[in-house]
Amino acid sequence: MSAELVPRQSSEVSTARHDPRDDWPDEARRLRDQLADLYGDQDPLPNAAGAWCARQKSAHTRRAYARNLLRWEAYARKSTIHPLQAKLPLADAYANHLAQLPGRDGGTLSESGQAQALAAAGSFYDYAVRIQVVETNPFTHVERPFVDPDYSPTEGLTETEVDKLITTARGWAPRSYALVTLLYLLGTRIDETLALNVTDLGYDRGHRTLPLRRKGGKKQPVPVPPIVIDALQSYLGDRTEGPLFITGTGERWMQTGVWKHLRVLARAAGIPGAANIKPHTLRHQFITDNLAENVPLERVQDAVGHSDPRTTQRYNRRRRALDDHPAYGLAARLAARLEGSGD
Repeated sequence: MSAELVPRQSSEVSTARHDPRDDWPDEARRLRDQLADLYGDQDPLPNAAGAWCARQKSAHTRRAYARNLLRWEAYARKSTIHPLQAKLPLADAYANHLAQLPGRDGGTLSESGQAQALAAAGSFYDYAVRIQVVETNPFTHVERPFVDPDYSPTEGLTETEVDKLITTARGWAPRSYALVTLLYLLGTRIDETLALNVTDLGYDRGHRTLPLRRKGGKKQPVPVPPIVIDALQSYLGDRTEGPLFITGTGERWMQTGVWKHLRVLARAAGIPGAANIKPHTLRHQFITDNLAENVPLERVQDAVGHSDPRTTQRYNRRRRALDDHPAYGLAARLAARLEGSGD
């Protein structure tokens, strides 16, 4: 006779009900709370949005998706339409609205920015359909802007400008120097960099390493050159735990602070494009300078964690350098032929 399963009675066993939302990442809980403040706890939108955000693999993606969903929600609410009742005409109007928004560096929002906003909204509705909160995705048939796979809006630096930026950072503060050398010599994304902790510094067969969490959540250890290790050790001093990069109050350094600081450094270095410099500028420069030194494309691609070599080439600033344009070589050969025929 089988024993009957009886719940164990113990004063140590908690009878408190567990809320699964407590297991969501911070970004998902914040998104849920922001929407709950607007629509109330009984509306299905806040929990659906929070659960969708929680499914994204990286904190960077969760922040970007939450930001773009809130942008869409604000547009729908201003149009007096509940986001879960939106149809294709409103989604089409939103796409037109995005094309008129101001961009971060002047002008209008880039095509890639528009595409990302539409992709985030579409991703949410795909999830909402799957959990049966809505019947259809209003963004399924919205026309996406064309994004040139060979174009990147990030402005490049000259070799002299890179040297000036690093020299300025070295004289500014140990944290500045450690940040700039790491971004340039490792080609990391800023979210990967700021997610690192002091205890992440490790060893692997004679190399000092840092484990980067790439897009999609995959981990990749990268070697850290001696110049970066020296800069980090000078910055960290006796600190053995906590975030790798911190603010003056000991909090983890956030992206907005890094953006501002890099532009301060760039202005101090006398770089003409200082107002547009950003962490990604140094990632672009890592790719450009390595390819210019004839490092094989596949090695650079692997170093920066790109799944497609075309993405790596898109970042290559010298790919379209006018100095090497084939028109010059063709013109020189034509001039030689014409000169020869004249003889």
